[in-house]
Amino acid sequence: MKLNKTIIAPFLFALGLFSCSSSVEIPSLDAFRDGIHHWNLEHKDRNYKRLLPEQYVAIADNFLAYQNEDGGWPKNVDWLAVLPTDSVKNALKERYRQSTLDNRNTFPQVEYLADVYRLTKDERYKVAVLKGLDYLLSTQNQSGGWRGWDVDAITFNDEVTTGALELFLKITQGDESFDWVSSSLKEDIANAYQLGLEAILKCQIVQNGVKTAWGQQHDHITYQSVKARSYELPGITANESCDVILFLMNIPNPSDEIVESVKDAIAWLKRSEIKGIRVERISLSNENIINHEYPYDNVVVEDSEAKPIWARYYELSDNTPFMCTRAGQKVWTLSDVNAERRTGYEWYGYWPMKVLKKYDTWIINTNKSGIEIKKDAQ
Repeated sequence: MKLNKTIIAPFLFALGLFSCSSSVEIPSLDAFRDGIHHWNLEHKDRNYKRLLPEQYVAIADNFLAYQNEDGGWPKNVDWLAVLPTDSVKNALKERYRQSTLDNRNTFPQVEYLADVYRLTKDERYKVAVLKGLDYLLSTQNQSGGWRGWDVDAITFNDEVTTGALELFLKITQGDESFDWVSSSLKEDIANAYQLGLEAILKCQIVQNGVKTAWGQQHDHITYQSVKARSYELPGITANESCDVILFLMNIPNPSDEIVESVKDAIAWLKRSEIKGIRVERISLSNENIINHEYPYDNVVVEDSEAKPIWARYYELSDNTPFMCTRAGQKVWTLSDVNAERRTGYEWYGYWPMKVLKKYDTWIINTNKSGIEIKKDAQ
């Protein structure tokens, strides 16, 4: 028997299994991988039931259940887990129940709920989105950035500031999941976006008179790179800078200042690539495994055929790559980093590859429309 979709839709919505139509995409869960990964680090045995991506109504209801009164969300939760919400919350330490943008949190929930509201028109999701937006607006510092978990500074680690601004950019550009947002709220979001964009440009690190890229965290007043956790020292970082560059390249009709900022950052990435080495994962025996999520060790291997790789950190003064122990001692070889941090932190990576690839197309398109680029256009 052929079923009428308009008849069965309410029942499928209730189960969280209805995707509205073939032309409507199921809301993406990609942004939640980091938080779920951190949950997994603390929960080796995961024998509970998990929701499927198609069950977006049930997933959205999970978000409603975990949303704090201030409008934000606690971090490091398995949002697809079918578990008693109160039990999960009560098991968290007091600080971990608090709202944060750390580990790519809160701004993805707002976007996900907005997508589900567009599909279902359930007013509960609309209310939650408004609370989430209010939280993001109220927690933006006067500097234009958002703080992270470990230090009250403009934070690019975990896309804290760029993630919030990406969401604001989508709203100001007319994303259909937010077309119901009032004009006054959109104006507030546009102003917050502009303030954040200005902060990003102020944070770009100058080395010997030349603009380079960004640090993980920057001071709210001086915009200088600052320390966060013991092993996150001031420096230029290839990883987080890539998130900033991608954000800037997503801005329609970029100003001259934005274009030059991207060009300078790309030039720094090209100067900072490291050739002749790669990082190899070495399997460990069970008794030597420190964390079940990382059953290996990382070793730097010389390889003349290896593709270019980048360090996580570079010295502010002369661009020398460096690493750090958990205790905060600066070192220059991965073998000198304690084993737990060798595997539990990305000291080397290929993050710039996708940025450089996108840049080649972006700069061509930007140059083609160059006569339309205006100094104050965003």
